[in-house]
Amino acid sequence: MSLEKYESVIGLEVHAQLMTQSKMFCRCPNQFGSSPNTNVCPVCTGQPGSLPVINKKAIELGVRAAVALSCEIHPESVFARKNYFYPDLPKGYQISQYERPYSTQGHIVVRLKSGDEKRIGITRIHFEEDAGKSNHESYGTLVNLNRAGVPLIEIVSEPDMRNAHEAGQYLRALHSILRYADICDGNMEEGNFRCDANISVRLRGTEKFGTKVELKNINSFKFVEKAIEYEIQRQVFAIESGEKIIQQTRSWNSGKNVTEVMREKEQAHDYRYFPEPDLPKLMISSKWFEQIKKEMPELPKEACERFKKAFELSDYDASVLTSSKELAKYFEAVVAHCKNGKASANWVMNELLGRLNAAGREIGDTPVSETQLAALIKKIDSGEISGKIAKTVFEEMFATSKDASSIIKDKGLVQISDPAALESVVRKIIEGNPSQFAEYKAGKVKLLGFFVGQAMKETKGQANPALLNELVKKLLDS
Repeated sequence: MSLEKYESVIGLEVHAQLMTQSKMFCRCPNQFGSSPNTNVCPVCTGQPGSLPVINKKAIELGVRAAVALSCEIHPESVFARKNYFYPDLPKGYQISQYERPYSTQGHIVVRLKSGDEKRIGITRIHFEEDAGKSNHESYGTLVNLNRAGVPLIEIVSEPDMRNAHEAGQYLRALHSILRYADICDGNMEEGNFRCDANISVRLRGTEKFGTKVELKNINSFKFVEKAIEYEIQRQVFAIESGEKIIQQTRSWNSGKNVTEVMREKEQAHDYRYFPEPDLPKLMISSKWFEQIKKEMPELPKEACERFKKAFELSDYDASVLTSSKELAKYFEAVVAHCKNGKASANWVMNELLGRLNAAGREIGDTPVSETQLAALIKKIDSGEISGKIAKTVFEEMFATSKDASSIIKDKGLVQISDPAALESVVRKIIEGNPSQFAEYKAGKVKLLGFFVGQAMKETKGQANPALLNELVKKLLDS
């Protein structure tokens, strides 16, 4: 199988749940975890005679998303009925937008692992309500309508991505923007940020798209990347074997690491879209639009620029530290307590994130608080402990959540900064190594490091490095 002969074409559709208190067209709570079928009413369960009313807060958050993604806002848009018959869709249709969405033509710029940036277009953003949820049990399927009517925006990208990495970076960037702007909490486990991937392959150098296959409702960045990689290989293998790619919807089986057929893919006309007769046109005035723009929270790109200026960070460091709202808040809290931006960046990025990634944990689940890390950095800056000792202390802090002070006290790790005490140690080392001392005196100056190392070993790494180096050189040269 020759993958190099082929080019993949990838577009993503993301459903993001809006952070409102109530549903899209009724007053039922927009709340996760309630008992089944308790957050329901005649409107969201599709009872005869009930009428929907548009949630203004949902529209505001949708407009905020369009601003954040550099989209064009249309002052007038239309809701539509998308007709299909699933057990968890009580009305037999979903209120969405089709021919006239409220927003189009945006983009996101993502950073690739090569260090290059890539602009990925956004075709449209439109409002819609969520369906209910089918819970499949051994004895049958139960339907929970708590989620029916929950407000969503669907963000449809251009088919601008060419591999799984680009798709993953697009999703991470989009996820971060929506969280920064308080539009969506991004909780993928609760289904609040869901991704469908449309994938086709074609011979390199050709312009015509291949047959598209949709991968449905993938709930993690890692699984999206794995599913896309598998699907590209599956399609290339099928084509090379003489098979015809069929337009279909597939799901990702994370246990087997394969995609599996769900159903043949519907076309737009299969849904029999038509304008929603129970809702007026959606009108977004220029005055309201300007007010929403004025009240926009800080976005990742703006935070990145601010971090570079305020804390004298490199572009890379600032982009990592602003990659999520929680991480940026954590870092700023550390700096606020210790007043050392560069040291805070190094400790957060190298020590904390390294251990969190290894443990498969997020910054919100860190065992080391902002004030604890700041206190450790202050101890290094004051000379109470060395950087080397600090790493040992941090390892214990991460494992136990204890403060640096108690660990230093319990393990006797206070840095030795008493010149008299260190001088005594250095003299002992020099007297114990007469041949090395003679070689140093004969011009082998590299042996300075030997004496420093021996002194560090003697003090169990607790000697003040700068003072120790100064004393060793002074006594060797005297």
